[in-house]
Amino acid sequence: MMAAAAAAEPRRGRLGREARASLAAFLLGASVAALPVALGSPAALLAAPGLRGRLALALHVAGVNAALLLLYPRPLYKIAVRACFLGFAFGCGLLLSAGRSAWRHFGWYMCSLSLFHYSEYLVTAINNPRSLSLDSFLLNHSFEYNLAALSSWVEFTLEKILFPELKQITWLSTVGLLMVIFGDCLRKAAMLTAGSNFNHIVQNEKSDTHTLVTSGVYGWFRHPSYVGWFYWSIGTQVL
Repeated sequence: MMAAAAAAEPRRGRLGREARASLAAFLLGASVAALPVALGSPAALLAAPGLRGRLALALHVAGVNAALLLLYPRPLYKIAVRACFLGFAFGCGLLLSAGRSAWRHFGWYMCSLSLFHYSEYLVTAINNPRSLSLDSFLLNHSFEYNLAALSSWVEFTLEKILFPELKQITWLSTVGLLMVIFGDCLRKAAMLTAGSNFNHIVQNEKSDTHTLVTSGVYGWFRHPSYVGWFYWSIGTQVL
């Protein structure tokens, strides 16, 4: 019995079925970026989609969701549908980034946001599978986080309508993108270095398996995961 339980125990560093399902679903959602190739349309499909483009997007969403329902049982479907949503947002971000409209930099933002949330789940699945749950996507992070994100979307839209020239300062958005990349890489490095010591939920009691991590990025920053997140979050607003 103990041997069977040990065999069923998720192992760190390997892709379990949850991680594999999420990765496949994320890539399936991101395949929306290939629609311009399939339609023979310009890469900036979302800038001016037209009836044909809207129909293609609707059919893609419907087809992908039908595939997820057929491929995965309900527990895995809950994971897959969230990963697919993030992949779809990432793919749409790529489409917007391919254009030269004022929405181009918002496409960078969409890619940054969706990849951050998905990679939080994937790295947790690889690094600390025992703590893995739907909350590992951080989509329900907090009311304050969701309100801040919504406010930034409203702010971007209003500025695009009223002051479109503010949304076409490429050098400034590039600085924001570099901050996002640095911050997210630092956070993921912290998660991988900490291993099973990292948890999205603040721990109030010390576990027998917890150890003080001082190597890697923890030798440079006391709290590299928080520092990385701060740089990432500020960078998304500079974008």
